[in-house]
Amino acid sequence: MSKDDRPPRDISEYPDDIVTLSTADGQEVKLLEIAGIAHRGRFYAILKPIEPKDLFPQLGEDEALVFEVTRGEGERDLFAIVTDDEIIEAVFAEYERLLADAGGGSGEGK
Repeated sequence: MSKDDRPPRDISEYPDDIVTLSTADGQEVKLLEIAGIAHRGRFYAILKPIEPKDLFPQLGEDEALVFEVTRGEGERDLFAIVTDDEIIEAVFAEYERLLADAGGGSGEGK
């Protein structure tokens, strides 16, 4: 089944996969964690915005964002959006490779 043929995921079935971040102006954003990827000694998360849907109007329904994840004070994870195209491409390439190795083909999922 191609990623376009699959039914959309009901996010209420995956509460542990929801990450809530705050924007610089304090707005809460809910994102679905698609995958965590290690690349060149750093850790990245592929996150798909859920709410508010209009925060990233340029993203298509099957697109996601890459965030670098680091440890902050008190063991809290810090998320920084990645804008470097080379890193973004490498993270998605690793994600696709892991999916293929797991027999999952290409597309969204964990």
